[in-house]
Order: sequence, then C-alpha cells, then structure tokens
Amino acid sequence: MSDLVDSLPDLFHGLGSIRTKRMFGGHGVYADEVFFAWVVRDVLYLKGDEMTAPHFGERGLERFEYVKDGEVMKMAFYQAPAECLEDPDEAMKWGRMAIEASLRAAQKKPRPSRTRR
Repeated sequence: MSDLVDSLPDLFHGLGSIRTKRMFGGHGVYADEVFFAWVVRDVLYLKGDEMTAPHFGERGLERFEYVKDGEVMKMAFYQAPAECLEDPDEAMKWGRMAIEASLRAAQKKPRPSRTRR
C-alpha cells in the first residue's frame, strides 16, 4: 500500500470505521460500509453527484476517467482538493459530501425484484 492509502483511516477517522480494499487497480475507501473514495495511482478521488459536482468544478477538479474500447469513460469520482489531505476539518467536510453522494446514489439504484415461488 502507499503512504496515502495508509494515512486515510487517520485522515477520515471522524466519518466512521475507515477501511480500504484493493479494487480496480487502486484502493476503495469505505466509511463503515459506504464506498465514498478511491485511490488510483496515488491520487485520492471522492464520490460526487449532481449536487456536489459544482463544488469540485469551481476548484477545477476533474472526474476520474479511463478509456475503454476507444471511448472515454467518466466515473462519478472527482479528484480531492489538496486541502483535504492537509487539513482534518477539510477532510471531514469533503468526506461527508462524498458519503452523502454515495448514499444518494444507492437510493437511486433499483432494487432487484423478488419473485415468489
């Protein structure tokens, strides 16, 4: 693991039980069971949505993107502002926004239908 990944439980300690898990070539970051951040190539990305995108945009922070089959795919994760890594209060503020975005996204997902047998 990287120093950044190792530092995340301390950085986000006030958001719940913080754990990391290797995924998709990086590390997913969870507060309790909510996936709210991702570290890829030693860059921290935070979950965003239509409500939080303007906060990232006004700072010029880009969405995570990759190329698949020649097409640019953008994910709902934005680069965290630098002050997030330097100021615990900022980390808490941005971390809470990311958790809220994750919770809103989970509410939008359709639940699988259950059929009775």
